[in-house]
Amino acid sequence: MLLSLCFIIFAYLMGSLSSAIIVCQLMGLPDPRSQGSGNPGATNVLRFGGKKLAIIVLLGDALKGVIPVLLAKLLGLSPAALAYIALAAFLGHLFPVFFGFRGGKGVATALGVILVLSWPVAVFAILVWIMMAAIFRYSSLAALTAAVLAPVLAFFVSEIYMFYAITLISIILIVRHYDNIRRLWAGTEGKIGNKKVPPMNNT
Repeated sequence: MLLSLCFIIFAYLMGSLSSAIIVCQLMGLPDPRSQGSGNPGATNVLRFGGKKLAIIVLLGDALKGVIPVLLAKLLGLSPAALAYIALAAFLGHLFPVFFGFRGGKGVATALGVILVLSWPVAVFAILVWIMMAAIFRYSSLAALTAAVLAPVLAFFVSEIYMFYAITLISIILIVRHYDNIRRLWAGTEGKIGNKKVPPMNNT
């Protein structure tokens, strides 16, 4: 029980390390929360920092989901504990204690934790994202589609606690994309690679 609690705290703190903000600081770039869409994530960094930095941010956000859950799994913690640890890492990204609780949407970190909880669901989500992004060129639409479909597959292939965690993460992801859903409906959402995004739109 104590070990599980320590891992939950560790996962939250690790999730709170915003890759986008840290990378931009190291490269002498502005805080991503003050640029483009205002979202500290890979898609926004792509707009003003380029592909290489966006890839680094993407990998960093995914790894901070993978590492705590994987370590806990290797130490033999229970499925229930793994589910809580996964949620803690994900919530850390959304509400980072180190950055005024102003985090990103959590797509990459969600993918990282799901990769450890249930790799078939993670692979499925990646394929869905790639397909939707390639067809429609909307990162938010691709993420939303993957978030909707991931729990469906998890219901059939994952343990019950993993299913609960993945479902809750998906629901939170959808809620965090509320503004994107409104813009998609209105036809004003920015497409992948489009740098002409109104400031602070939370894309």
